[in-house]
Formats: sequence, structure tokens, C-alpha cells
Amino acid sequence: MKKRLITLFFVFQLMLGAMLSVSAFAAQPEASDPNEPKITIRSGENKTFYEYRVNGVLKEIKVVPTVGPTYYLVADDGGGWIREDKSQLLVPSWVIFRW
Repeated sequence: MKKRLITLFFVFQLMLGAMLSVSAFAAQPEASDPNEPKITIRSGENKTFYEYRVNGVLKEIKVVPTVGPTYYLVADDGGGWIREDKSQLLVPSWVIFRW
């Protein structure tokens, strides 16, 4: 009887340890890529704006009107904005090496 209790106690400790280690890994937030754009969505009266920021700098704004085609506002060197039909934001998305 004593041997069986020791075995059950040992199995219980293994299960408890496994559950605690899994919860510790699940609680960690995923590391985000610093080059990945952060997107802020703002709703206007008849347009939705998607602000794309890379390293805290506003790179472009995607404008989605309720009527009409989507367009992008890209920062100009002079401090203004240029209207474009396609996104000018290039984010590397290659997989160079994977385990």
C-alpha cells in the first residue's frame, strides 16, 4: 500500500510540473518583429483610415472610403502627402531559414 501511494504521489508531481511548465510558456507574449508595421484603425464619417507605422514613424495611410476605390497616402519628402493607388510600404517577408 505504501509503495502504491509513493507511486501515485510521484505521478501527481510529474503531472503538476508538466501543467505548470506549459502554462509558463503559454503566458509569455510573442516577440514582434520591430520592422513589422503597427496598424492603427480610425473610422471617419464616410472613410476608414489605416495608419501604418514602422519604428513609431508614420509611413503611409490606407484610406477606404464607403464609396469608391481604396487609395494610399504616402509621405512626401517635403512634409506633404502623395496619393497612390498601391501601397509603397515594403516589409521583408522572406523565410530565409526555418527549423
